[in-house]
Amino acid sequence: MSEQLRVGIIGCGGIANGKHLPALSKNKHVAIVAFCDIEEERAAAAKQQYGSENSRIYTDYKELLQDGSIDIVHVLTPNDSHSFITIDALEAGKHVMCEKPMAKTAEEGRAMLAAAKRTGKKLTIGYNNRFRPDSQHLKKVCEKGTLGDIYYAKAHAIRRRAVPTWGVFLDEEKQGGGPLIDIGTHALDLTLWMMDNYKPLSVTGSVFHKLGSKENAANAWGPWDPAKFTVEDSAVGFIKMENGATISLEASWALNSLDVDEAKCTLCGTEGGADMKGGLRFNGEEDGRLFVKEVDLKAGGVAFYDGASAKDIDVECAAWIDAVRFDREPIVKPEQALVVTEILEAIYTSARTGETVYFNR
Repeated sequence: MSEQLRVGIIGCGGIANGKHLPALSKNKHVAIVAFCDIEEERAAAAKQQYGSENSRIYTDYKELLQDGSIDIVHVLTPNDSHSFITIDALEAGKHVMCEKPMAKTAEEGRAMLAAAKRTGKKLTIGYNNRFRPDSQHLKKVCEKGTLGDIYYAKAHAIRRRAVPTWGVFLDEEKQGGGPLIDIGTHALDLTLWMMDNYKPLSVTGSVFHKLGSKENAANAWGPWDPAKFTVEDSAVGFIKMENGATISLEASWALNSLDVDEAKCTLCGTEGGADMKGGLRFNGEEDGRLFVKEVDLKAGGVAFYDGASAKDIDVECAAWIDAVRFDREPIVKPEQALVVTEILEAIYTSARTGETVYFNR
């Protein structure tokens, strides 16, 4: 393998330009050598900003995959194409970073995991919120057992009015859903990771289409088109795990609520609790007294990242590139991401059928 890992980008839209390309361009161990998008001008614009004179442009991802010099591919396309592009890339001998969620359906996610195992190539999913300072600190506390047995948790992904009106976010066929699969997936990933519990027993869910039909609605990114709003505007899920632990998941792009939090979790254990509301707080009992402790996260850093910036996307990128360089297991394992997708799908299924979904494991 060359001194610099050669990276190809498939999908040069918002998530590529807002997250992956800026982070990759800062990493000295990376050369971004190929840009692919079905709209050639987007690939060309990405090359101009983040590539070199020798970087190549493609409109067909299969042509990019034919370049045997490419080590890593980032799949940054709509959810309905995550699976087949990732599998093709793995089969072509590339390591793959696929943006969240893992796939539109659990069946597609399972096919991705099987391909990674079959090819021996690394696969990770873009859950960058694990790499925030508060997430990293809370994870260390959970691993020490400070909270005890975490038996109840809440996964928060609530926006009051922040419906993404660009791209295909409102297209159920392309995305598989709305806020649940878009931002609820981050909150659920964080919660399961903190609990280190990936064995769901049953899921009951409700999905709402209550505000998406409103004309000229107030919204952070301007009014949405009700005719194109084919996904839910909010959703909730009740998840029971095999060991009896319970998780409440809430997600919305539009909800008449002032209690807003995104990519956060609340944990309740036998020895203490924690939440990310307005910062990282711990609560418990000591010497017969209840306490609440707020953590100052301004000082200190992340052990495995040696760069100047501590932005979560940079830390995520560094950890992923180092996993490939040093042949380590990625921090976000595809097996974990698959459970997230399975639970999200179960919430949608439960909402559609009106029945609880049970897992057979």
